[in-house]
Amino acid sequence: MGNLGIVLMAVLAIPVLIFLGTIFYFLKIWIQALTSGARVSFFTLVAMKLRRVPPSLIVEARIRLVKAGIGLGTDPLEAHYLAGGDVIQVVNAMIAADKAGIPLVFQNACAINLAGRDVHAAVQTSVNPKVIDCPDPARGTTLLDAVAKDGIRLLVKARVTVRTNLKQLVGGAMEDTIIARVGQGIVSAIGSSTSYKDVLENPDKISRKVLDSGLDSQTAFEIVSIDIADVSVAGVSGAREVANVGALLETERAEADKKLRQAEAEGRRAMAVAAEQEMRAKTQEMQAKLVEAQAQIPLGIAQALKEGRIGVMDYLKMQNVMADTSMRESLAGGEDQPKA
Repeated sequence: MGNLGIVLMAVLAIPVLIFLGTIFYFLKIWIQALTSGARVSFFTLVAMKLRRVPPSLIVEARIRLVKAGIGLGTDPLEAHYLAGGDVIQVVNAMIAADKAGIPLVFQNACAINLAGRDVHAAVQTSVNPKVIDCPDPARGTTLLDAVAKDGIRLLVKARVTVRTNLKQLVGGAMEDTIIARVGQGIVSAIGSSTSYKDVLENPDKISRKVLDSGLDSQTAFEIVSIDIADVSVAGVSGAREVANVGALLETERAEADKKLRQAEAEGRRAMAVAAEQEMRAKTQEMQAKLVEAQAQIPLGIAQALKEGRIGVMDYLKMQNVMADTSMRESLAGGEDQPKA
């Protein structure tokens, strides 16, 4: 019986110890909240545990809010935790916004956090604007390439100072959109400049023109300033770079026009050669017809003699005339020949 009693006492002692441990666990958190001025009822702590919400996390978040002068119950904190949010990050953002005088509602902070954005970093950027390089060196491009109206190619680097726009942080475009828009604006502004000298003399005109274009519309940032950090003429720093793009394009266009005209001339020459060959063929055809016609003469003479339309004396006279004509033609041809 003695051993059985010991066993029974041990079995009963285990639940008692678990109960006492649980009580001491919640008692520690309850005392921590009570002494910090962020009182939480004992039953609320137990209910948190039953809902699988860490009481220590919620109490710590509430203590931070109360110490910062922000009154907020445990239910909103629990709801944000159960939704998968980062309670401590939201609380830190609320405290930072309150100290900086930035209006930030807890629901908006939770929405920003649940959207996957770092709400604390967003508040810090609202207080302390950050600088973005345009273009982004991480993408392998360090300078923007633009061409003025006079054809001179310029290489430009800009720095964009932005602060977070908390109202548009959810659903607003991020840094990549800002970089793309600013780059497009700078290239367009330089392209509308009459001469590259205007850009080199007054780069602030480019930045002001881009800044006035409202490039931060529908983005999570507000553009504070756009500064031209570097502008140079291409071809100065490297031999392979082409500075006067306009001249290069005109040269290439002239070369293309030259080749086009040469092709047209070659086509006309080919047509002329073809026409010449055609005329030669026609000449040969006419000569053949002439020979054919001349071949009919003896037949006609024979027919006339046969029919009695001409006599033999007439035929002999015609032969003499033909002989005289042939002699004269030979003499005329001999006179045209150069003397030795």
